[in-house]
Parts: sequence; structure tokens; C-alpha cells
Amino acid sequence: MSATTPAPAPPARPAPERRASRRTGRGRRPGRHRSRALVAAVLLYTVLVAVAVLFLLPYYLIARNGLSTPEEITSPEWTLLPAALQWGNIAELFGPGSLMAVGLRNSAVVAVLQTAGQLLVCAPAGYALARIPYRHADTVFYLVVVVLMIPAAVTFVPTFVMVSSLGWVSSLRGLVVPMLFSGFTAFLFRQFFLGFPRELEDAARVDGLGYWGTFWRVVVPNSLQFFAAIGVITFIGSWNSFLWPLVIAQDSQAWTVQVVLSTYITAQTIDLQELFAAAAVSVAPLVLVFLFFQRHIVQGATETGIKG
Repeated sequence: MSATTPAPAPPARPAPERRASRRTGRGRRPGRHRSRALVAAVLLYTVLVAVAVLFLLPYYLIARNGLSTPEEITSPEWTLLPAALQWGNIAELFGPGSLMAVGLRNSAVVAVLQTAGQLLVCAPAGYALARIPYRHADTVFYLVVVVLMIPAAVTFVPTFVMVSSLGWVSSLRGLVVPMLFSGFTAFLFRQFFLGFPRELEDAARVDGLGYWGTFWRVVVPNSLQFFAAIGVITFIGSWNSFLWPLVIAQDSQAWTVQVVLSTYITAQTIDLQELFAAAAVSVAPLVLVFLFFQRHIVQGATETGIKG
């Protein structure tokens, strides 16, 4: 009689209570995650709205006061909007004898030329510091860093003496040429080009391009987002510049918009409604530039040159 092999015992099944509790747990977890995500999203958007209102508050005050009467601006009883929008305040800015149109024109020309000049000068300088190997590369880079540590007030008088000796006072050359190079912009370009993919540059050199051809045909087309970000920052800085145009533009026909704004505040009078209206007009180009290039600014700050 042969021994029979006992059949394997069936696997133990969990108790009904355990199965029920597991099903209940599986049903609750997605709901908990969904509620937590909803709460986090509500908190995030609440903070973003609060920060947006905080940053937009100065622009609201400028626009509101620019379309108000002097009595409404200085009145202790605050209202969100003036009783009647005074569009004539803006019309007076461009009336006879006003220099606002001259200031806007000069600021636009100076800002565009300075931005283009800095991109054309500082970008090759930064690329040379990052990629071209030569004996004194580190020394030149350290000198650029040292220049960043020198206060602008130290170089202000020598620069003015040099510009004055060239006869560039009250001219666009005097406003633009001294600001065509920026050590900080060159430093930013150098740090950016250090992270640029070398494989693309090696492929360009295999095709017979040198450093100059590689820079213009390969590096620049793949770095436009960063160029746009630096260009917008340079444009805004040039547009808001006040001290250098105030000193070098001694003729009223060479004033920039920031110098024109200062004329609404004198030791004798303060034209509040015209001051706020002029401030609103002077800020409008910067807002348009930022809105048009905001996508490029964000991508230029987050990307390192190449999209995968």
C-alpha cells in the first residue's frame, strides 16, 4: 500500500473584518490626498493673490492720483477712484512747452542703444572668458570681478571728465557710449556660457568653424532666451537711470524721461497731479516690455541654453 501525499492546505484568507478595513482604507486615501491637494492649492493661490495685490498697489496709486485733482490727492477722505477721471492731466504733459515727449524719445533711444551695445560687447567678452583658453584668462576674469567691487561714485567724476574732454556733453554719445560695457553683464554671460553644452561647439569646430563662427552660428541662436532676459534687465536699468543723464544732459533737449520727472518737484512748487500722470506715462513702456518678454525672462532664468 503506497503512502499518499497530503494535499496542500489552502492559503489562509484574511478575516472579513480585515478585508473590510482594507477596502475602507483604500477608499479613504484618495479622498485624503485630494482634499490635501485642494487645501494646498487654495493656500498657494491665496498667497499669490496677496503678493500680486501688494506689488500692484503702487501702480494703482500712480494711475489713481494721475487722474485726480490736487484736492482729491491731498484729501484726508480716501476714495478708490476719483469722482471724475481727469484725462486732461495726461494731455497737459504733451502740451506746448512740455518736455515729456522729448524725454520719452531720448530715453527710448538711449535705452535701446545701451541694451544693444551691451549685448554686442558683453556677450563676446563673456564667451571669451568662458571658452577661449589663453594664458591670462583667469587674471582678466579677476579684474572684471574687481571692477564690480568698485562703487560707481568713484568712477563718476573721471568718466565725466573724459566725456567732457571729448565734447560729448548734452549729446547721445555722452549718454550711451560710457554705458556700453558692464562688468556685471559680462560676468553673467561668462557664467552662463560655462554651462553651455560643449558637444555643439565641438561639432561646429569639426565643420571648420572657429571661435567667432561658433559663437555667432551655434551659441547665440541657442541662447536667445538668456539674451532676452539680460536685454530686458539692461533696458529697464537704462530707462530708470537718473544721475548720469542729469549731469551729462545739460541741455533740456537731451533730457531723459527721469530728468523730466524731476522738474515737477521744485523748491517752490510740486505739481502732484502732473507728477503722478508723468510717472504713469513713464512706467507704461516698461510694463509693455515686461509683458511682452516675460516668457523669455522666465525661460532665460531657468534654462541653460538648449531645449531637450
